[in-house]
Amino acid sequence: MVKARVHVFVNGIVQGVFFRQKTRREAEILGVTGWVRNLPDGRVEAVFEGEETAVKAMEEYCHRGPSSAIVTNVDSIWELYRGEFSDFEAY
Repeated sequence: MVKARVHVFVNGIVQGVFFRQKTRREAEILGVTGWVRNLPDGRVEAVFEGEETAVKAMEEYCHRGPSSAIVTNVDSIWELYRGEFSDFEAY
C-alpha cells in the first residue's frame, strides 16, 4: 500500500458552509488522517495523509466540497508522507 500526503488550499465560498465538518467526516470514512481549518483570508486549508487512493479522493472532494460550498480553485501541494497524525481534526 502506497502512502501519500497532500496539503490543500481551497478558495471560494468555503467558510460558513460546513466545509470543515463535512471534510472531517469524509476523511474519517476513507481512513485519512490530518487536519482542516479556516484561514483568515476566507480560504480553507487542509493536510491529508494515508493510503494514496484515499488521499487522492480527499483532494478531489475539496474541488467540490459540501453542497452549499462554491469552490473556485484548489491549490494542491503533494509532499512526502510523514505519518505524523493519528486521526483527523477540524480546527
